[in-house]
Amino acid sequence: MKPDDPLLKILACPLDKGPLTLLPGQDVLLNPRLQLRYPVVDGIPQLLPSSGVRTADGTVPGDGTAGE
Repeated sequence: MKPDDPLLKILACPLDKGPLTLLPGQDVLLNPRLQLRYPVVDGIPQLLPSSGVRTADGTVPGDGTAGE
């Protein structure tokens, strides 16, 4: 999945229905509100509620809190 993919505009988190962000250089969609990551496998977002994985330390990559 690419950052300019039009699908990103309509994808939503299955839990809070909010927008998701594609993490740069990773095949992961992020919900920063719930701190959940959803994998993208072979270009297909895995958006089942059970597919969400909580970020390891509660920080969100790219927002300045992850120690990057």
